[in-house]
Amino acid sequence: MRTGSPRTARPGRTRRRRALPAALAAIAATAALTALAGTGPAHAAPAPARPAAAAGHTLVGYLHTSFANGSGYTRLADVPDSWDIIDLAFGEPTSPTSGDIRFSLCPQSECPGVESEDDFKAAIKAKQAAGKKVLISIGGQNGQVQLTTAAARDTFVKSVGDIIDRYGLDGLDIDFEGHSLSLDDGDTDFTKPTTPSVVNLIAAVKSLKAKYGDAFTLTMAPETFFVQLGHQFYGSGPWGGQDPRAGAYLPVIHALRDDLTLLHVQDYNSGPIMGLDEQYHTMGSADFHIAMTDMLLSGFPVAGDKDKVFPPLKPSQVAIGLPASPNAGNGHTSTGDVTKALNCLTKNTDCGGYTPHGAWPDLGGLMTWSINWDRFNNWEFQKNFDAYFGR
Repeated sequence: MRTGSPRTARPGRTRRRRALPAALAAIAATAALTALAGTGPAHAAPAPARPAAAAGHTLVGYLHTSFANGSGYTRLADVPDSWDIIDLAFGEPTSPTSGDIRFSLCPQSECPGVESEDDFKAAIKAKQAAGKKVLISIGGQNGQVQLTTAAARDTFVKSVGDIIDRYGLDGLDIDFEGHSLSLDDGDTDFTKPTTPSVVNLIAAVKSLKAKYGDAFTLTMAPETFFVQLGHQFYGSGPWGGQDPRAGAYLPVIHALRDDLTLLHVQDYNSGPIMGLDEQYHTMGSADFHIAMTDMLLSGFPVAGDKDKVFPPLKPSQVAIGLPASPNAGNGHTSTGDVTKALNCLTKNTDCGGYTPHGAWPDLGGLMTWSINWDRFNNWEFQKNFDAYFGR
């Protein structure tokens, strides 16, 4: 379980990125989590040209748009065509409970190569003309969002809508981390949440979906702590004492499953998580991605209660989230193991130590943190995806 200690920023990331869980030990005897990221010279080699997205298999990547770090700034116009969904990182609140989300391009003093706003808007239109989706991602490591009141909910809807309208975006990515989502004591049923921050987030996203219609693209990038850990622990538990954030994304995902385009759980920066085989699986291996994805596609009992089962999502709604390189986050997976995981989940081959409960050739695809780090790493992640799906 995560402790109350501050989250540790990863080396190579000077600002705004995914929070790092401190530990799962408060509710399970698992290893402490640490961030081990490397550094190195940026690689600016251009990626090879690729055709448009293959139907049913999506490559999602986060683009460092509002900040700089060791990976280097990448202009939206320079993102290769392989990337089907581009999540602009990040929109952040003026305060954790305000609901007032702000977004702007990285200042030139921090990102010397940043494009003008007009060029940025033109690049968005060009991506959309090529069949791509460009979303605003809300949250990240520093962007704690707690919609504890109706006023914060309404402000969230308006401010996010203003960002979408200003830049002509296709939708929203929810990347709530840290203490953004936490379940109140007594909130034990993921199908009927009562915690205001959870209820208000669901209502806010439904309002945005209603405003923009069926074309609105909605993705989510929770950590395993907020999703698959819910198989063992949900909220503070029947007797209290557990970390109330455990499994806290489950009511949000469940309530929005009919509106959800893709769920790409972060299979990194994670402690060992118990799979449906009742065994712990450790990040960085094919088995981890197979076990974690199998839970989403097969469904699982919440807090071990067989009468409270989180229903499976559609295969097309599920993508696997990975770091693009060892620099990008703890739990990097080799391209060979990524291929093994895809083979197992889509074909039931190369399954190794974990056998999933089915084969899903329509698996949604892959997500990575991040496009910038993949460019830094000579586009290894993108090239592997393209090769696997025959692009």
